[in-house]
Amino acid sequence: MKRREFIALRGSGAAAWPLAARAQQGERTRRIGVLMALAVDDAEGQARVKAFEQGLKELGWSVERNVRIDYRWAAGDTNRYRTYAAELLALAPDVVVAAGSAAMGPLQASHRVPVVFVQVGDPVGAGFVESLARPGGNATGFSVFEYGISAKWLELLKEIAPQVTRVAVFRDTAVAVGAGQLGALQSVAPSLGVE
Repeated sequence: MKRREFIALRGSGAAAWPLAARAQQGERTRRIGVLMALAVDDAEGQARVKAFEQGLKELGWSVERNVRIDYRWAAGDTNRYRTYAAELLALAPDVVVAAGSAAMGPLQASHRVPVVFVQVGDPVGAGFVESLARPGGNATGFSVFEYGISAKWLELLKEIAPQVTRVAVFRDTAVAVGAGQLGALQSVAPSLGVE
C-alpha cells in the first residue's frame, strides 16, 4: 500500500471515529411523570396507558431504551392528587402529563417543569393557561371539548322537543368548566326561542 493511500484510508477512518463514539454513548433517558385520575386497576386507565406508550413508541421513544415513565394513580382522591403531584415533581421529570383538572391543579405548583394536560374541561376558566391559542407559562394541553358543543346540545334538544321554551341548567359553581358551557348555552338560547 502506498503512503498516500494509507493516509487517505486512515484519514477517512479518523473522520468516522466521532460518529462511532457518539453512537456508543447511550442517549440520555428522558423522564415523564403521569398523574392519572383513575385507579391503577381501572381498565380504562390501563387502556389509556397502553395507548400513550404506543404513541410514544411510534415517535421513537421506548420505555426500555430512552424514556422512563413514572405513573401515579390518584383514583379520584383529593389528598392523593396533592401527594402524588409533589412526588412526581420531586423526581425532576422532563415533562409531566396531568389527566384531568383535579390532577392539573396540584401540578401548577411547579413553574419549572412543563405540564401537558389532557381531559381538562376549561383550562382557561380554571386558570391553568392564559388562552388555548397562547397558553403561556409552563402548561399546555387538550381540552375535553370546545364550548360551542354546549350550544349544539341545546339545538339538539330543540330538534327532539320543539315545544321546549324553558331549560334549566344544573352546574357546580366550583367547577370552572360550567361557566363556559353556560355562556355558550345562553348565547344561542334566544335564537332558538329558549329561555
